[in-house]
Amino acid sequence: MSETLTMIGTRKGLFLARSDDDRRTWQVSDLHLAGAEIASCAIDTRGERPRLFAGGFSWHWGPFLVRSDDLGATWHDPELATVAFPEDAEAAVKNIWQITPDTEERPGVVWAGSEPSALWRSEDGGETFTLVRGLWDHPDRPKWEPGGGGQTLHTILPHPTDDQRISVAMSTGGLYRSQDGGATWGPSNDGLEAGYQPEPPPPYGFCVHKVARDPVEPSRLYQQHHGGVYSSTDDGGSWSRIDHDLPADFGFPVVAHPRDTGTAYVFPLTADMDRTPPEGRCAVYRTRDAGQSWEACDDGLPDDRFHVGVLRDAMCTDTSTPAGVYVGTRHGTVYASPDEGDHWETVAQHLPDIYCVRAAQIA
Repeated sequence: MSETLTMIGTRKGLFLARSDDDRRTWQVSDLHLAGAEIASCAIDTRGERPRLFAGGFSWHWGPFLVRSDDLGATWHDPELATVAFPEDAEAAVKNIWQITPDTEERPGVVWAGSEPSALWRSEDGGETFTLVRGLWDHPDRPKWEPGGGGQTLHTILPHPTDDQRISVAMSTGGLYRSQDGGATWGPSNDGLEAGYQPEPPPPYGFCVHKVARDPVEPSRLYQQHHGGVYSSTDDGGSWSRIDHDLPADFGFPVVAHPRDTGTAYVFPLTADMDRTPPEGRCAVYRTRDAGQSWEACDDGLPDDRFHVGVLRDAMCTDTSTPAGVYVGTRHGTVYASPDEGDHWETVAQHLPDIYCVRAAQIA
């Protein structure tokens, strides 16, 4: 028997929601890791039992990354930080903004992204992490500036078939990719537009909000930029806008369907200075043709006076059939669609500000 587990990271701790009836009803846990800002979470289903990760910041203890092998009944919090700069880096971790398990073919590899923007690799299932020096020592790094949420590495995209290729994105550095296992890196921002950049723009300094990889065509990427929704068909080598059919080009999350090529989801906001949904309408937009057209998916979502947004990691899919889609809002409500966006139900409400949502089917 299997069930669906959803991790909900908030400004004041973590909640776990579980459904054993094909995502029709949900049981929401009491608060875990109370008082901590949970900026990132992940469910690693590659081992004999699921391993849960939660990363973030405690105003008392500082940044942390914890894990659980018993679905949250207990959490392992190591005495020494597992994500910590070596002394010669002359830096300190402020927060953990991303946790990404690698593919089934690389079962021990887990990645983390931090503030300041740095990439970390674990080869023992997330028990210890090593700084990826090739990115940290890149000559562009001193030119990366903080975005509104800090100078954070928030997207990690391992390539599914080539373990030497990996892409990362950060605010406000842009997208960088490596083709030699992280030893060397290059910016991948050609075609992006940014009114705050000089002309011609330098190859760095782009405010990328989130990037997702197509599951069938791994060289196809989808990007929600500070201004514009883009796609790339050459693994980030060049970008083209795909937002002509959307009600707005600003937003934070972008999510790819777990199996269907060309299918992706975004949550548009009116503008960078008006971070509310267009016309006060809560709507996830879905494309099935790689951005040539978009449709509103809002059956069951609030259709009036909805004035809050969705953060970059507060939208996700699971791997069930049909795929589930999940959205967590800044006023503490989580919505789930068990049918790929066609219909929506409420999972939880009256939670703190939601920072991240991750879902998976577990045994």
